[in-house]
Amino acid sequence: MARKGYTLPVFAVAAAKAALVCLQNGTDVILSVTVDLLGEVAEILVEQVASLESRSALAIALSDPGDNLDLTRNTPIWAWVKLLPREDEALVLEAGEGLGKTAGGEAAIYSYARRLFEANLLPLIPEDKTAIVRIILPEGRQLAERTSNAAFGILEGLALLGTSGISQPMSAADHLEEFRAILQDKVQRFPNLVFCIGSNGYSVAQRLGIPEEIIVSTGNWLGAMLVEAGLYQAESVLLLGYQGKLIKLAGGIFNTSSHLADAKLEIIAAAVALKGDISAVQAILQLNTADEAYKKLVELKLADAVFAGLAEKISQKAENYVKKYADRFLKVGVILFDRQGKIISQDTKAKELLDFYS
Repeated sequence: MARKGYTLPVFAVAAAKAALVCLQNGTDVILSVTVDLLGEVAEILVEQVASLESRSALAIALSDPGDNLDLTRNTPIWAWVKLLPREDEALVLEAGEGLGKTAGGEAAIYSYARRLFEANLLPLIPEDKTAIVRIILPEGRQLAERTSNAAFGILEGLALLGTSGISQPMSAADHLEEFRAILQDKVQRFPNLVFCIGSNGYSVAQRLGIPEEIIVSTGNWLGAMLVEAGLYQAESVLLLGYQGKLIKLAGGIFNTSSHLADAKLEIIAAAVALKGDISAVQAILQLNTADEAYKKLVELKLADAVFAGLAEKISQKAENYVKKYADRFLKVGVILFDRQGKIISQDTKAKELLDFYS
Protein backbone atom coordinates (compact mmCIF):
# COMPACT_ATOMS: atom_id res chain seq x y z
CA MET A 1 0.00 0.00 0.00
CA ALA A 2 1.49 3.34 -1.07
CA ARG A 3 2.04 5.82 1.75
CA LYS A 4 0.14 9.08 1.46
CA GLY A 5 1.77 12.38 2.31
CA TYR A 6 0.78 16.03 2.27
CA THR A 7 0.97 18.86 -0.23
CA LEU A 8 3.28 21.85 0.05
CA PRO A 9 0.65 24.26 1.48
CA VAL A 10 0.19 21.97 4.50
CA PHE A 11 3.84 22.27 5.53
CA ALA A 12 3.83 26.04 4.95
CA VAL A 13 0.81 26.33 7.24
CA ALA A 14 2.39 24.01 9.81
CA ALA A 15 5.56 26.11 9.95
CA ALA A 16 3.53 29.32 10.24
CA LYS A 17 1.39 27.86 13.02
CA ALA A 18 4.46 26.70 14.93
CA ALA A 19 6.00 30.17 14.71
CA LEU A 20 2.76 31.79 15.86
CA VAL A 21 2.38 29.35 18.77
CA CYS A 22 5.98 30.14 19.71
CA LEU A 23 5.13 33.86 19.88
CA GLN A 24 1.94 33.24 21.84
CA ASN A 25 3.32 30.77 24.38
CA GLY A 26 6.93 31.90 24.57
CA THR A 27 8.31 28.42 23.94
CA ASP A 28 10.83 27.26 21.35
CA VAL A 29 10.12 23.57 22.05
CA ILE A 30 7.48 22.60 19.49
CA LEU A 31 7.91 19.16 17.97
CA SER A 32 4.71 19.09 15.92
CA VAL A 33 1.47 20.96 15.26
CA THR A 34 -2.01 19.88 14.30
CA VAL A 35 -3.18 21.22 10.95
CA ASP A 36 -6.85 21.43 9.99
CA LEU A 37 -6.99 20.26 6.36
CA LEU A 38 -10.59 21.49 5.96
CA GLY A 39 -12.17 18.11 6.45
CA GLU A 40 -9.65 16.12 8.47
CA VAL A 41 -6.62 16.88 10.61
CA ALA A 42 -2.94 16.04 10.26
CA GLU A 43 -0.10 16.05 12.76
CA ILE A 44 2.88 17.69 11.05
CA LEU A 45 6.43 17.52 12.41
CA VAL A 46 8.28 20.77 13.03
CA GLU A 47 12.02 20.68 12.41
CA GLN A 48 12.98 23.91 14.20
CA VAL A 49 11.36 26.95 15.76
CA ALA A 50 12.92 30.02 17.34
CA SER A 51 11.69 33.31 18.70
CA LEU A 52 13.41 36.37 17.26
CA GLU A 53 13.58 40.00 18.29
CA SER A 54 10.74 42.47 17.68
CA ARG A 55 7.90 40.00 18.38
CA SER A 56 8.73 37.67 15.53
CA ALA A 57 9.53 33.97 15.20
CA LEU A 58 10.81 31.56 12.57
CA ALA A 59 9.80 27.91 12.14
CA ILE A 60 10.83 25.24 9.65
CA ALA A 61 9.01 22.15 8.35
CA LEU A 62 10.16 19.62 5.74
CA SER A 63 7.95 18.64 2.82
CA ASP A 64 6.87 14.98 2.82
CA PRO A 65 4.66 14.03 -0.16
CA GLY A 66 4.56 10.37 0.88
CA ASP A 67 5.23 7.84 -1.88
CA ASN A 68 4.20 10.30 -4.55
CA LEU A 69 6.93 11.27 -7.02
CA ASP A 70 7.41 14.92 -6.11
CA LEU A 71 10.44 17.16 -6.55
CA THR A 72 9.64 18.97 -3.27
CA ARG A 73 10.46 15.91 -1.13
CA ASN A 74 12.44 17.01 1.97
CA THR A 75 12.33 20.64 0.85
CA PRO A 76 12.60 22.99 3.85
CA ILE A 77 9.71 25.44 4.24
CA TRP A 78 10.38 28.43 6.45
CA ALA A 79 7.70 30.63 7.95
CA TRP A 80 8.64 33.98 9.46
CA VAL A 81 5.81 35.41 11.55
CA LYS A 82 5.60 38.84 13.15
CA LEU A 83 2.83 40.30 15.30
CA LEU A 84 2.00 43.99 14.86
CA PRO A 85 -0.77 46.23 16.19
CA ARG A 86 -4.00 45.46 14.33
CA GLU A 87 -4.16 46.93 10.85
CA ASP A 88 -6.88 46.40 8.23
CA GLU A 89 -6.50 42.61 8.15
CA ALA A 90 -5.73 40.09 10.86
CA LEU A 91 -3.59 37.95 8.55
CA VAL A 92 -1.22 39.13 5.80
CA LEU A 93 0.53 36.52 3.64
CA GLU A 94 3.80 37.43 1.91
CA ALA A 95 6.10 35.68 -0.57
CA GLY A 96 9.65 35.40 0.67
CA GLU A 97 12.61 34.03 -1.28
CA GLY A 98 11.73 30.95 -3.31
CA LEU A 99 7.96 31.33 -3.12
CA GLY A 100 6.71 32.31 -6.55
CA LYS A 101 4.88 35.47 -7.47
CA THR A 102 2.27 36.09 -10.12
CA ALA A 103 2.93 38.43 -13.01
CA GLY A 104 1.13 41.09 -10.95
CA GLY A 105 3.58 40.65 -8.07
CA GLU A 106 1.20 38.82 -5.73
CA ALA A 107 2.32 35.81 -3.70
CA ALA A 108 1.57 32.57 -5.58
CA ILE A 109 -0.64 31.30 -2.78
CA TYR A 110 -3.87 30.00 -4.24
CA SER A 111 -7.38 29.47 -2.94
CA TYR A 112 -7.05 26.20 -1.00
CA ALA A 113 -3.75 27.26 0.57
CA ARG A 114 -5.20 30.62 1.65
CA ARG A 115 -8.17 28.87 3.24
CA LEU A 116 -5.75 26.58 5.11
CA PHE A 117 -3.83 29.57 6.48
CA GLU A 118 -7.04 31.27 7.57
CA ALA A 119 -8.54 28.19 9.21
CA ASN A 120 -5.38 27.42 11.19
CA LEU A 121 -3.99 30.86 12.03
CA LEU A 122 -6.91 33.25 12.45
CA PRO A 123 -8.12 31.59 15.69
CA LEU A 124 -4.65 32.15 17.20
CA ILE A 125 -4.26 35.84 16.34
CA PRO A 126 -5.27 38.25 19.14
CA GLU A 127 -8.04 40.70 18.29
CA ASP A 128 -5.68 43.67 18.62
CA LYS A 129 -2.91 42.15 16.46
CA THR A 130 -2.10 41.55 12.82
CA ALA A 131 0.08 38.57 11.90
CA ILE A 132 2.49 39.06 9.01
CA VAL A 133 3.38 35.63 7.60
CA ARG A 134 6.23 35.38 5.13
CA ILE A 135 6.80 31.98 3.53
CA ILE A 136 10.36 31.27 2.43
CA LEU A 137 11.48 28.32 0.31
CA PRO A 138 15.30 28.38 0.26
CA GLU A 139 15.37 25.82 -2.57
CA GLY A 140 12.26 27.10 -4.32
CA ARG A 141 13.85 29.18 -7.08
CA GLN A 142 16.15 26.30 -8.05
CA LEU A 143 13.36 23.71 -7.97
CA ALA A 144 11.06 25.95 -10.04
CA GLU A 145 13.52 25.72 -12.93
CA ARG A 146 12.56 22.03 -13.20
CA THR A 147 8.86 22.85 -13.57
CA SER A 148 6.63 24.67 -16.06
CA ASN A 149 5.76 27.35 -13.48
CA ALA A 150 7.03 30.27 -15.55
CA ALA A 151 4.80 29.26 -18.44
CA PHE A 152 1.82 29.41 -16.08
CA GLY A 153 2.70 32.90 -14.90
CA ILE A 154 4.37 31.83 -11.64
CA LEU A 155 7.72 33.59 -11.39
CA GLU A 156 10.81 33.26 -9.19
CA GLY A 157 9.81 30.12 -7.33
CA LEU A 158 7.25 27.46 -6.44
CA ALA A 159 3.56 28.01 -5.82
CA LEU A 160 1.29 26.93 -2.98
CA LEU A 161 -1.55 25.41 -4.97
CA GLY A 162 -3.81 22.39 -5.12
CA THR A 163 -7.31 21.44 -4.06
CA SER A 164 -6.37 19.07 -1.23
CA GLY A 165 -3.88 18.74 1.58
CA ILE A 166 -3.38 15.05 0.85
CA SER A 167 -0.67 14.03 -1.61
CA GLN A 168 -1.57 10.73 -3.25
CA PRO A 169 0.61 8.68 -5.62
CA MET A 170 -1.28 9.34 -8.86
CA SER A 171 -0.26 6.11 -10.56
CA ALA A 172 -1.17 3.79 -7.69
CA ALA A 173 -4.34 1.89 -8.62
CA ASP A 174 -5.43 1.54 -5.00
CA HIS A 175 -6.18 5.28 -4.93
CA LEU A 176 -8.74 5.19 -7.74
CA GLU A 177 -11.45 4.70 -5.12
CA GLU A 178 -10.48 7.95 -3.46
CA PHE A 179 -10.77 9.85 -6.75
CA ARG A 180 -14.16 8.25 -7.30
CA ALA A 181 -15.33 9.19 -3.81
CA ILE A 182 -14.40 12.84 -4.41
CA LEU A 183 -16.20 12.76 -7.75
CA GLN A 184 -19.31 11.22 -6.21
CA ASP A 185 -19.41 13.98 -3.60
CA LYS A 186 -18.92 16.81 -6.09
CA VAL A 187 -21.31 15.59 -8.77
CA GLN A 188 -24.21 15.67 -6.32
CA ARG A 189 -23.67 19.42 -5.91
CA PHE A 190 -22.20 20.36 -9.28
CA PRO A 191 -23.53 18.42 -12.30
CA ASN A 192 -21.13 20.24 -14.66
CA LEU A 193 -17.54 19.30 -13.84
CA VAL A 194 -13.98 19.84 -15.07
CA PHE A 195 -11.57 16.89 -15.12
CA CYS A 196 -7.83 17.64 -14.74
CA ILE A 197 -5.21 14.91 -15.08
CA GLY A 198 -2.47 16.70 -13.14
CA SER A 199 -1.37 19.93 -11.47
CA ASN A 200 -0.68 21.64 -14.81
CA GLY A 201 -4.31 21.11 -15.78
CA TYR A 202 -5.33 22.65 -12.47
CA SER A 203 -3.16 25.68 -13.16
CA VAL A 204 -4.70 26.16 -16.60
CA ALA A 205 -8.17 25.80 -15.08
CA GLN A 206 -7.42 28.56 -12.59
CA ARG A 207 -6.09 30.78 -15.35
CA LEU A 208 -9.34 30.26 -17.26
CA GLY A 209 -11.35 31.34 -14.21
CA ILE A 210 -12.94 27.92 -13.66
CA PRO A 211 -14.35 27.65 -10.11
CA GLU A 212 -12.21 25.43 -7.90
CA GLU A 213 -15.18 23.55 -6.48
CA ILE A 214 -16.05 21.96 -9.84
CA ILE A 215 -12.51 20.74 -10.59
CA VAL A 216 -11.92 16.99 -10.17
CA SER A 217 -8.50 15.31 -10.31
CA THR A 218 -8.54 12.06 -12.26
CA GLY A 219 -4.99 10.73 -12.31
CA ASN A 220 -4.66 8.53 -15.38
CA TRP A 221 -8.10 6.91 -14.94
CA LEU A 222 -10.08 9.03 -17.36
CA GLY A 223 -12.26 6.18 -18.59
CA ALA A 224 -13.28 5.03 -15.12
CA MET A 225 -13.92 8.59 -13.97
CA LEU A 226 -16.00 9.47 -17.04
CA VAL A 227 -18.15 6.39 -16.53
CA GLU A 228 -18.52 7.24 -12.85
CA ALA A 229 -19.66 10.75 -13.79
CA GLY A 230 -22.22 9.23 -16.14
CA LEU A 231 -23.50 6.77 -13.56
CA TYR A 232 -23.99 9.61 -11.06
CA GLN A 233 -25.89 11.61 -13.68
CA ALA A 234 -23.46 14.42 -14.34
CA GLU A 235 -24.61 16.67 -17.16
CA SER A 236 -21.22 17.57 -18.61
CA VAL A 237 -17.48 17.13 -18.17
CA LEU A 238 -14.77 19.38 -19.57
CA LEU A 239 -11.54 17.43 -20.11
CA LEU A 240 -8.58 19.73 -19.57
CA GLY A 241 -5.13 18.31 -20.10
CA TYR A 242 -1.74 18.14 -21.74
CA GLN A 243 -2.18 17.09 -25.35
CA GLY A 244 0.28 14.20 -25.06
CA LYS A 245 -2.02 12.63 -22.46
CA LEU A 246 -5.49 13.46 -23.73
CA ILE A 247 -4.94 12.52 -27.38
CA LYS A 248 -4.71 8.90 -26.26
CA LEU A 249 -8.49 8.99 -25.89
CA ALA A 250 -8.76 9.68 -29.63
CA GLY A 251 -7.23 6.23 -30.12
CA GLY A 252 -9.59 4.57 -27.64
CA ILE A 253 -7.03 4.46 -24.80
CA PHE A 254 -8.86 5.50 -21.63
CA ASN A 255 -6.12 4.92 -19.08
CA THR A 256 -3.45 7.47 -19.97
CA SER A 257 -0.58 5.88 -18.04
CA SER A 258 2.38 5.34 -20.38
CA HIS A 259 3.03 2.05 -18.58
CA LEU A 260 -0.15 0.63 -20.08
CA ALA A 261 -0.25 2.09 -23.58
CA ASP A 262 1.56 4.79 -25.49
CA ALA A 263 0.47 5.44 -29.08
CA LYS A 264 0.68 9.23 -29.13
CA LEU A 265 2.69 9.54 -32.34
CA GLU A 266 0.58 6.94 -34.13
CA ILE A 267 -2.62 8.76 -33.15
CA ILE A 268 -1.25 12.10 -34.31
CA ALA A 269 0.01 10.49 -37.52
CA ALA A 270 -3.44 9.05 -38.22
CA ALA A 271 -4.97 12.49 -37.77
CA VAL A 272 -2.41 13.93 -40.19
CA ALA A 273 -3.20 11.18 -42.71
CA LEU A 274 -6.81 12.35 -42.75
CA LYS A 275 -5.50 15.68 -44.06
CA GLY A 276 -3.85 13.84 -46.95
CA ASP A 277 -0.24 14.76 -46.26
CA ILE A 278 1.69 11.47 -46.39
CA SER A 279 5.12 13.11 -46.15
CA ALA A 280 4.00 14.76 -42.88
CA VAL A 281 2.86 11.36 -41.57
CA GLN A 282 6.32 9.94 -42.20
CA ALA A 283 7.94 12.93 -40.48
CA ILE A 284 5.74 12.55 -37.39
CA LEU A 285 6.48 8.84 -37.01
CA GLN A 286 10.22 9.54 -36.93
CA LEU A 287 9.92 11.81 -33.88
CA ASN A 288 10.14 10.86 -30.21
CA THR A 289 7.53 12.91 -28.34
CA ALA A 290 4.12 14.48 -28.75
CA ASP A 291 5.70 17.90 -28.18
CA GLU A 292 8.07 17.36 -31.09
CA ALA A 293 5.13 16.28 -33.23
CA TYR A 294 3.17 19.42 -32.38
CA LYS A 295 6.13 21.67 -33.17
CA LYS A 296 6.67 19.88 -36.50
CA LEU A 297 3.01 20.38 -37.40
CA VAL A 298 3.29 24.06 -36.52
CA GLU A 299 6.20 24.29 -38.97
CA LEU A 300 4.10 22.55 -41.62
CA LYS A 301 1.10 24.79 -40.86
CA LEU A 302 -1.00 21.72 -40.07
CA ALA A 303 -1.20 22.01 -36.27
CA ASP A 304 -4.48 23.91 -36.02
CA ALA A 305 -6.39 21.58 -38.32
CA VAL A 306 -4.89 18.36 -36.94
CA PHE A 307 -5.41 19.16 -33.26
CA ALA A 308 -8.89 20.58 -33.86
CA GLY A 309 -9.77 17.23 -35.40
CA LEU A 310 -8.20 15.39 -32.47
CA ALA A 311 -10.14 17.46 -29.93
CA GLU A 312 -13.42 16.65 -31.69
CA LYS A 313 -12.42 12.96 -31.88
CA ILE A 314 -11.65 12.84 -28.15
CA SER A 315 -15.04 14.34 -27.35
CA GLN A 316 -16.82 11.84 -29.58
CA LYS A 317 -14.89 8.85 -28.23
CA ALA A 318 -15.45 9.91 -24.62
CA GLU A 319 -19.19 10.35 -25.07
CA ASN A 320 -19.43 6.97 -26.79
CA TYR A 321 -17.40 5.35 -23.99
CA VAL A 322 -19.79 6.65 -21.33
CA LYS A 323 -22.83 5.61 -23.38
CA LYS A 324 -21.40 2.10 -23.76
CA TYR A 325 -20.51 1.50 -20.11
CA ALA A 326 -22.97 3.70 -18.21
CA ASP A 327 -25.83 3.83 -20.73
CA ARG A 328 -25.99 7.59 -20.26
CA PHE A 329 -25.33 10.59 -22.47
CA LEU A 330 -22.66 12.80 -20.98
CA LYS A 331 -21.67 15.97 -22.78
CA VAL A 332 -17.86 16.08 -23.01
CA GLY A 333 -15.78 19.08 -24.02
CA VAL A 334 -12.04 18.99 -24.63
CA ILE A 335 -9.23 21.52 -24.16
CA LEU A 336 -5.69 20.55 -25.17
CA PHE A 337 -2.61 22.48 -24.05
CA ASP A 338 1.13 22.08 -24.60
CA ARG A 339 3.94 21.60 -22.07
CA GLN A 340 4.03 25.34 -21.42
CA GLY A 341 0.32 25.47 -20.63
CA LYS A 342 -0.60 27.23 -23.87
CA ILE A 343 -3.98 26.12 -25.19
CA ILE A 344 -3.49 24.66 -28.65
CA SER A 345 -7.00 23.46 -29.43
CA GLN A 346 -10.50 22.98 -28.07
CA ASP A 347 -13.68 21.53 -29.47
CA THR A 348 -16.96 23.40 -29.88
CA LYS A 349 -18.43 21.91 -26.70
CA ALA A 350 -15.50 23.19 -24.64
CA LYS A 351 -16.26 26.73 -25.77
CA GLU A 352 -19.90 26.31 -24.75
CA LEU A 353 -18.93 24.92 -21.33
CA LEU A 354 -16.43 27.71 -20.67
CA ASP A 355 -19.14 30.26 -21.38
CA PHE A 356 -21.42 28.37 -18.99
CA TYR A 357 -18.85 28.31 -16.17
CA SER A 358 -18.17 32.04 -16.51
